[in-house]
Amino acid sequence: MYYPINLKIDDMKIVIIGGGKVAYRKCMNFLAFNKKVKVISQEFIEEFEEIKNKIEMIKDSYDEKYIKDDFVVVAATNNKEVNHQIGTYCRQYGKLVNVVDDKELSNFTVPSFVKRGDLLLSVSTGGKSPSLSSKIRKDLEEVYDESYEEYVELLGQAREMIIKNTDDIKERRKKLKELLDLSFDKLREIYSK
Repeated sequence: MYYPINLKIDDMKIVIIGGGKVAYRKCMNFLAFNKKVKVISQEFIEEFEEIKNKIEMIKDSYDEKYIKDDFVVVAATNNKEVNHQIGTYCRQYGKLVNVVDDKELSNFTVPSFVKRGDLLLSVSTGGKSPSLSSKIRKDLEEVYDESYEEYVELLGQAREMIIKNTDDIKERRKKLKELLDLSFDKLREIYSK
């Protein structure tokens, strides 16, 4: 069973082994969080050309030296045996590993997600139905559109101001709850810096 957790990956070294569509999709997930990753493969699909300045591409076959110093590893080759080798090594050395064709060997999965600034909504079926996760993600994208990025930012600013200016804990809680009843325009009018 998987435990939901958000990782601060700023200082983590991340490597993806594989240069196909799945590896590309995993790579794009990390780039959505402004994280540069290292990608190892003998061949890369064309889409990697478009992002080559945002990642470190190494044209080579898998070797342990490429994952030795990394903490997060994605095994996304088209070779089940190589993926198993990567997963086994990572588990032995306490690394986070996602083996795309072996959820039992993986110790983390990447859920479908919607990211709107600091708002992060994620959906997982524990690997049982990625297509259901994708469908729910698409539904969430419609409900929580791009405006939520600014909305969450304003809520954060308002929260800081209330905490700074309200000493009484009960009053503070009341004001924080009332924030969610304000319209977006009213919130912007009162708390926009």
